[in-house]
Amino acid sequence: MTRTLSFLLVAIGLLIAGAGVQSVWISWNAEKQSEAQWETQIAKRPPTVTEALPVRRGEMLARLSINRLNSQWIVVEGADRKELKLGPGHLADTALPGSPGNCVIAGHRDTQFRALRNIQVGEEIGVERGGATFIYRVTETQVVAPTDTSSLDPTPNSTLTLVTCYPFYYEGPAPKRFVVRAKLVETRTVVAPA
Repeated sequence: MTRTLSFLLVAIGLLIAGAGVQSVWISWNAEKQSEAQWETQIAKRPPTVTEALPVRRGEMLARLSINRLNSQWIVVEGADRKELKLGPGHLADTALPGSPGNCVIAGHRDTQFRALRNIQVGEEIGVERGGATFIYRVTETQVVAPTDTSSLDPTPNSTLTLVTCYPFYYEGPAPKRFVVRAKLVETRTVVAPA
Protein backbone atom coordinates (compact mmCIF):
# COMPACT_ATOMS: atom_id res chain seq x y z
CA MET A 1 0.00 0.00 0.00
CA THR A 2 2.79 2.46 0.93
CA ARG A 3 4.67 1.63 -2.26
CA THR A 4 1.58 2.23 -4.40
CA LEU A 5 0.94 5.55 -2.69
CA SER A 6 4.59 6.56 -3.25
CA PHE A 7 4.37 5.75 -6.97
CA LEU A 8 1.09 7.63 -7.21
CA LEU A 9 2.55 10.73 -5.55
CA VAL A 10 5.63 10.63 -7.80
CA ALA A 11 3.40 10.30 -10.87
CA ILE A 12 1.27 13.27 -9.79
CA GLY A 13 4.41 15.32 -9.14
CA LEU A 14 5.76 14.48 -12.59
CA LEU A 15 2.46 15.48 -14.20
CA ILE A 16 2.44 18.83 -12.41
CA ALA A 17 6.08 19.50 -13.34
CA GLY A 18 5.35 18.48 -16.92
CA ALA A 19 2.44 20.92 -17.11
CA GLY A 20 4.71 23.73 -15.90
CA VAL A 21 7.40 22.89 -18.43
CA GLN A 22 4.78 22.69 -21.19
CA SER A 23 3.44 26.15 -20.27
CA VAL A 24 6.92 27.70 -20.42
CA TRP A 25 7.65 25.89 -23.71
CA ILE A 26 4.40 27.12 -25.32
CA SER A 27 5.13 30.70 -24.26
CA TRP A 28 8.75 30.55 -25.46
CA ASN A 29 7.72 29.02 -28.79
CA ALA A 30 4.99 31.64 -29.33
CA GLU A 31 7.51 34.42 -28.64
CA LYS A 32 9.95 32.95 -31.19
CA GLN A 33 7.19 32.68 -33.81
CA SER A 34 6.18 36.31 -33.17
CA GLU A 35 9.81 37.41 -33.51
CA ALA A 36 10.09 35.61 -36.88
CA GLN A 37 6.84 37.19 -38.09
CA TRP A 38 8.08 40.63 -36.96
CA GLU A 39 11.32 40.20 -38.91
CA THR A 40 9.37 39.15 -42.03
CA GLN A 41 7.06 42.17 -41.74
CA ILE A 42 9.98 44.56 -41.23
CA ALA A 43 11.76 43.15 -44.28
CA LYS A 44 8.65 43.69 -46.45
CA ARG A 45 7.78 47.15 -45.06
CA PRO A 46 8.91 50.24 -46.91
CA PRO A 47 11.55 51.81 -44.65
CA THR A 48 9.90 55.24 -44.57
CA VAL A 49 6.56 54.19 -43.05
CA THR A 50 5.89 56.39 -40.03
CA GLU A 51 2.12 56.23 -39.59
CA ALA A 52 0.79 53.94 -36.88
CA LEU A 53 -1.68 51.50 -38.36
CA PRO A 54 -4.57 50.16 -36.26
CA VAL A 55 -3.88 46.81 -34.62
CA ARG A 56 -6.42 44.21 -33.47
CA ARG A 57 -6.15 42.28 -30.20
CA GLY A 58 -3.56 39.53 -30.37
CA GLU A 59 -1.70 41.10 -33.32
CA MET A 60 1.88 42.34 -33.15
CA LEU A 61 2.10 45.98 -32.11
CA ALA A 62 5.78 46.76 -31.53
CA ARG A 63 9.20 45.46 -30.60
CA LEU A 64 10.43 46.32 -27.11
CA SER A 65 14.15 46.09 -26.34
CA ILE A 66 16.57 46.76 -23.51
CA ASN A 67 20.06 46.53 -24.98
CA ARG A 68 22.05 46.37 -21.74
CA LEU A 69 19.98 43.40 -20.61
CA ASN A 70 20.29 41.80 -24.06
CA SER A 71 16.50 41.47 -24.10
CA GLN A 72 13.87 42.08 -26.73
CA TRP A 73 10.23 41.11 -27.02
CA ILE A 74 7.46 41.37 -29.56
CA VAL A 75 4.56 43.25 -27.94
CA VAL A 76 1.03 42.23 -28.90
CA GLU A 77 -2.11 44.32 -28.62
CA GLY A 78 -4.14 43.39 -25.55
CA ALA A 79 -3.09 42.10 -22.15
CA ASP A 80 -5.57 39.35 -21.40
CA ARG A 81 -4.46 35.80 -20.63
CA LYS A 82 -4.72 34.80 -24.31
CA GLU A 83 -2.52 37.67 -25.53
CA LEU A 84 0.05 37.30 -22.73
CA LYS A 85 0.71 33.73 -23.89
CA LEU A 86 2.06 35.27 -27.12
CA GLY A 87 4.27 37.88 -25.48
CA PRO A 88 4.09 41.08 -23.47
CA GLY A 89 0.78 42.85 -24.06
CA HIS A 90 -0.11 46.50 -24.56
CA LEU A 91 -3.10 47.54 -22.47
CA ALA A 92 -5.51 48.49 -25.24
CA ASP A 93 -6.97 51.53 -23.48
CA THR A 94 -3.58 53.19 -22.93
CA ALA A 95 -1.49 55.39 -25.24
CA LEU A 96 0.41 53.88 -28.15
CA PRO A 97 4.22 53.90 -28.06
CA GLY A 98 5.56 57.38 -28.80
CA SER A 99 2.19 59.06 -28.33
CA PRO A 100 1.39 61.54 -25.57
CA GLY A 101 0.10 59.70 -22.52
CA ASN A 102 0.89 56.52 -20.63
CA CYS A 103 1.75 53.47 -22.77
CA VAL A 104 1.35 50.43 -20.49
CA ILE A 105 2.82 47.03 -21.36
CA ALA A 106 2.37 43.99 -19.12
CA GLY A 107 4.26 40.70 -19.22
CA HIS A 108 4.79 37.51 -17.25
CA ARG A 109 7.53 37.59 -14.60
CA ASP A 110 8.53 33.97 -15.16
CA THR A 111 8.99 34.21 -18.94
CA GLN A 112 8.93 37.52 -20.84
CA PHE A 113 9.73 40.09 -18.16
CA ARG A 114 12.09 38.14 -15.91
CA ALA A 115 14.94 40.36 -17.20
CA LEU A 116 13.27 43.38 -15.56
CA ARG A 117 14.65 42.21 -12.21
CA ASN A 118 18.00 43.71 -13.36
CA ILE A 119 16.71 46.99 -14.81
CA GLN A 120 18.19 50.22 -13.47
CA VAL A 121 17.06 53.84 -13.25
CA GLY A 122 18.61 55.66 -16.23
CA GLU A 123 18.35 52.55 -18.43
CA GLU A 124 17.24 53.10 -22.04
CA ILE A 125 14.28 51.14 -23.40
CA GLY A 126 13.54 51.11 -27.12
CA VAL A 127 10.08 50.59 -28.60
CA GLU A 128 10.01 50.14 -32.37
CA ARG A 129 6.71 50.81 -34.15
CA GLY A 130 5.59 52.19 -37.50
CA GLY A 131 9.03 52.99 -38.88
CA ALA A 132 10.27 54.75 -35.74
CA THR A 133 12.09 53.73 -32.58
CA PHE A 134 11.00 55.53 -29.43
CA ILE A 135 13.71 55.74 -26.78
CA TYR A 136 12.52 55.91 -23.19
CA ARG A 137 14.70 56.43 -20.10
CA VAL A 138 13.77 54.66 -16.85
CA THR A 139 12.88 57.18 -14.16
CA GLU A 140 11.80 54.82 -11.39
CA THR A 141 10.96 51.26 -10.38
CA GLN A 142 8.62 50.32 -7.59
CA VAL A 143 6.86 47.37 -6.01
CA VAL A 144 3.15 47.90 -5.39
CA ALA A 145 0.12 45.97 -4.21
CA PRO A 146 -2.02 44.50 -7.01
CA THR A 147 -4.82 46.85 -5.92
CA ASP A 148 -2.61 49.91 -6.57
CA THR A 149 -3.43 50.73 -10.20
CA SER A 150 -2.18 54.33 -10.12
CA SER A 151 0.69 53.42 -12.48
CA LEU A 152 -1.93 52.73 -15.17
CA ASP A 153 -3.39 56.24 -14.99
CA PRO A 154 -2.99 58.57 -17.98
CA THR A 155 -0.03 60.96 -17.97
CA PRO A 156 0.37 64.33 -19.74
CA ASN A 157 3.73 63.37 -21.28
CA SER A 158 4.87 60.36 -23.31
CA THR A 159 5.45 57.73 -20.64
CA LEU A 160 6.18 54.00 -20.84
CA THR A 161 5.06 51.77 -17.98
CA LEU A 162 6.11 48.12 -17.79
CA VAL A 163 4.26 45.92 -15.29
CA THR A 164 4.88 42.37 -14.14
CA CYS A 165 4.20 40.26 -11.06
CA TYR A 166 6.57 40.30 -8.10
CA PRO A 167 8.63 38.68 -6.60
CA PHE A 168 10.23 37.31 -9.75
CA TYR A 169 10.99 33.95 -8.15
CA TYR A 170 7.80 32.99 -6.38
CA GLU A 171 5.76 29.81 -6.45
CA GLY A 172 2.13 30.38 -7.35
CA PRO A 173 0.35 33.69 -7.92
CA ALA A 174 2.71 36.50 -6.91
CA PRO A 175 1.36 38.85 -4.24
CA LYS A 176 2.74 42.14 -5.63
CA ARG A 177 3.49 44.00 -8.88
CA PHE A 178 6.81 45.35 -10.16
CA VAL A 179 6.41 48.62 -12.09
CA VAL A 180 8.98 50.32 -14.33
CA ARG A 181 8.30 53.94 -15.35
CA ALA A 182 10.18 55.63 -18.19
CA LYS A 183 9.89 58.92 -20.08
CA LEU A 184 10.30 59.48 -23.81
CA VAL A 185 13.66 61.12 -24.53
CA GLU A 186 14.19 60.56 -28.27
CA THR A 187 12.48 59.41 -31.46
CA ARG A 188 14.58 57.82 -34.20
CA THR A 189 12.97 57.53 -37.61
CA VAL A 190 14.03 54.83 -40.06
CA VAL A 191 15.52 56.48 -43.13
CA ALA A 192 15.38 54.77 -46.52
CA PRO A 193 18.81 53.81 -47.87
CA ALA A 194 19.98 56.01 -50.77
